[in-house]
Formats: sequence, C-alpha cells, structure tokens
Amino acid sequence: MAASTFALDVADWRMRVFALYSQVRELGRADAKAAHETWRRGRDELFATHPSTPLLPDDLARFSGLPVADYDPSWRFECEITRPAKPTTMVVETGTDGAVPFELLGSVRVPNVGSLDVWRLASYGGGLYLPVRDGLAGTPGGTYGGGRYLLDTVKGAHLGTGRNGELVIDFNFAYNPSCAYDPAWACPLPQAGNTVAEPIPVGEMYGI
Repeated sequence: MAASTFALDVADWRMRVFALYSQVRELGRADAKAAHETWRRGRDELFATHPSTPLLPDDLARFSGLPVADYDPSWRFECEITRPAKPTTMVVETGTDGAVPFELLGSVRVPNVGSLDVWRLASYGGGLYLPVRDGLAGTPGGTYGGGRYLLDTVKGAHLGTGRNGELVIDFNFAYNPSCAYDPAWACPLPQAGNTVAEPIPVGEMYGI
C-alpha cells in the first residue's frame, strides 16, 4: 500500500472515531446505555469494514464483533482532576510514532477503584490520555494484559464533562489499543500510576 493511501485511511479512521464519540456524548446526556450501544456498534463496523482496521487478516475473516461487556451504570463516575504535587513527565518510545512525550496533568480518585493518573500529550495536538490496567489484565477471559484506554482525546476518545465540569470516567467505554490486535502498532501502555488491583469487568475484554 502506498504511504499516501495509508495516511489517508488512518486520517479517515480518526475522523470516524471523532464522529462516533460526538454521538456518544450527545446520547449519553440522556441515556448512557444507548450511548454505549452506539459506541459498541460503531466500533464493530469500523473494525469489520475499514481499511485501517487493526485486525490481522485471519482475525478479520472470523470477526463477528468485539467482546464488550453489557453496560453497567455503577462503573460510570464524574471525577475532579487533582493537580500533581510536582511536575512529572514521561516519554514513551514507540515504533510507529517515535518518542511520545507526556506531562502529568493530575489524578482522579475513582470510588472503589483507586487513583488514576491523567496525562497530557506534550506534543502537537495536545490532548488528555487516561489508560488503565486492572486486576483482570492478562487473565483468561479477562482484559488485555497491556491495559486499556479510557480517554485519548487527540484521537477522539473523549466522554466529556459532567454537570459540574468534572471529567466523565466510564469504564464501560474502556477499549483495547491497536497493539492488542496487531503487533505492528506500538502503543503507550499504563504505568504504575494507572495500574489498579481492582478487577474491572466492563468495557472491551480481550479475545475475538
């Protein structure tokens, strides 16, 4: 595939993801369960039909939908970001995007889960980045061993803010990064501040 075609396909994928999350935020104001179903169906369609699907050919041939748990409203939270005690940076080496720098924006305290770091992409485009690795990571029938993403706003994954301006953290929308499906992708993964012992049995699980 020509580099220009690949770049255009990736750009189209990201525009579609932005559009999907726009629908999700709008629907979620009145019906979070309906928003989640729209998200699930939209991602299934992208994975099944888009040229930039991260599925490998053998996986695509037998694909019938991503393994997403039923919506559970008890895993939706609105959390205030607490500023960090000191500036912290993180540089993640990736094979596809080079060295990706992040700055610690703060942390959110999630009931019954713990503290999760919220990062800001410190390069072109900015954006919030919030990954999580939970107690089911790497277990049979559990979640992806490398962790999942809750927010990656530079790529469109953003659930918005609540009535008081707090960040919406809904684990039902946790999803696997592309590297979970295709090793050609190199993805930033959760560090210590984004790893929790609590099993999180909602969102996208692992295995297709």
